[in-house]
Formats: sequence, structure tokens, C-alpha cells
Amino acid sequence: MSNIILPAGYKPALNLYDTQMAIGTVKRLFADTLCATLNLRRVSAPLFVEASTGLNDDLNGVERKVSFDMKDTGVTAEVVQSLAKWKRKALKDYDFHVGKGLYCDMNAIRRDEELDNLHSVYVDQWDWEKMIREEDRNLDYLKNVVRAIVSAVCATEMNLHAMFPQLQELPLHNPNVTFITSQELEDLYPDLTPKERENAFVKEHGTTFLMQIGRKLRSGKPHDGRAPDYDDWDLNGDLLFWNNPLECSYELSSMGIRVSPESLDRQLTEAGCDDRRTLPFHKALLAGELPYTIGGGIGQSRLCMLLLGSAHIGEVQATVWDAHTREACAKAGIPLL
Repeated sequence: MSNIILPAGYKPALNLYDTQMAIGTVKRLFADTLCATLNLRRVSAPLFVEASTGLNDDLNGVERKVSFDMKDTGVTAEVVQSLAKWKRKALKDYDFHVGKGLYCDMNAIRRDEELDNLHSVYVDQWDWEKMIREEDRNLDYLKNVVRAIVSAVCATEMNLHAMFPQLQELPLHNPNVTFITSQELEDLYPDLTPKERENAFVKEHGTTFLMQIGRKLRSGKPHDGRAPDYDDWDLNGDLLFWNNPLECSYELSSMGIRVSPESLDRQLTEAGCDDRRTLPFHKALLAGELPYTIGGGIGQSRLCMLLLGSAHIGEVQATVWDAHTREACAKAGIPLL
């Protein structure tokens, strides 16, 4: 059963017909703006990958992947959970050069997702990756890319308000980003849970990039889980906005500068995942055969929900919900697609 929040007096800003038009507008405008800002080109991406390659994203390392056997080949394939690893290999295979990058329209099934207003089993996002120099692997470079993404979000929002006057009553999101590490956040709110810390900080500061996620904090626990083989835990983070209808922090993007051979070596051991060293992707990365990159995923439905002031992700994507969720949302005036 889904865990849902039903905001009192909620009413969608747009009717269903205009919502569909707005979703298409957001996806076109933001993709174009993001490409221009980060110098990206769209490429085709797989819906599934061969399990033995190690290319699938392990997310927090515990989620079960959706897999199936292919009749003609006998190979086991897995529906992608994200394209964090595939993109890095694609940059090399497609002959991209430093300063240029790619993005994909990524669709995934995350069967173990805990369903609520912000999460569904179906995931759609812009998965992007860009080649950088080794000397670009630093916090200043990361912060500049974050600011560029926020600029693209705010530009899309301004255009959307101009095209749909009904949205002009919604507050605009803060284009200025506050940066904070997960350890600094824990130090500020030592008695709160990680999610409670995010809520408290983002409510006060607005648009936030929470950095350095994955490694254990001084409390002995990480702020959140991160697989050890794509983001560098010292150079990553989550882009958070404040969601007014739900009155909570809202993750739009998880991103970061990717592991170098040295940081991959360190993080595999730290996470107890040394068995991955023999997989083709990991062997190539440890051998220095893959480019240095930065990348991440930006939720498509998440962005539509944010810019339309929606109270539930089911308002902007068609997927499967339990009967309780559908009944409760219908009574609360939340139209699920």
C-alpha cells in the first residue's frame, strides 16, 4: 500500500487536457535548454542491458532488478535502473571529446520502490553525462554545473508561466543555490533523521545542493546509500527544491563527478564490493580505459510535478497504483492519470 499525503484544499492548477500540453512543453523546453547549457547531444539508450556486463546501476545496492531470459540467445537481460555506467562507456564508444556530452530519455522499472507522492515503480529521467579533464574533478567545477542545471530549470519555469497563465499564481523557485555537505547537515541537526534534516534546511534556504553522499558520517551512518562504482562520494550530491503542496524537500536530481580509477578502488573496498572488480566495466575503469566524466539523472516526471505545483507524481505520469491510493486521491481531488 502506498504512503500518501493528501494536502487539504488541494486543486490542480491545470485541467487534464492542459496538463498534457504542459508536460510536453516542459520536456521539450528543458531538454533544449539543458543541451545548450551543458553542450549535450541526445543519443539512443537501452531499455535493458546484459546482466553479466555490470553496466546496470545498483542504486543503493539492495534493490532487485527486473530481469528476463532472451529465448534466442539464452542471455539474461536486466531492465536498467539508471544509465550511470552505460553513459560513461557510450561517451568513449561514440567518440565524444572533452567539453561535450550526451543525454538520453531513460525509462526504468524499480520494482522495490516504496510508493508515495514522489515515488512510483516507473522512472523517467534525462540521464546525462559529459566528458571532463582530470583537473576538472573538483568541487568548484561540480558547483558550476549544478548552477547551470538550476538555471535551466528556472528558465523553463518562466517560459511555462508565460504560456499557461493559470500557473502564475504558483511561487517561482529560487535560482540561487545553497551548497552544504551531508556532514555539515548532520552537525546542524544531529537529532533529526536524514530526511528531517533535508526538510528543515531546504524549507529555510530553498534550492539546495546536498553534497558528499555515500560515505559514513561521524554518526556512523551515511546520509543516504550510493553505489560505490559511479559517483565519487567526495564529489557528488542531490539537487533539492522545496515542494509547496507537500511541504517537504524534493529531490530533482542525483548527480556527481564520476569515480576515477583511484576512487573506485577505494570505494569498492569501503563498500565491501571487491567482487565487482572482475566485471568488464569495472576492469576497464580501474585500468584507466574510460574517460573522466560528470553526470546524473534529472527526473522528467519530477520536474513536471515541481513546475506544475502537483501534489502527486501520478498526476504527470501514467503508471500502476494500488486501489487505496486511487480512491484516496480521487476523494482528495488529486487526479491520477
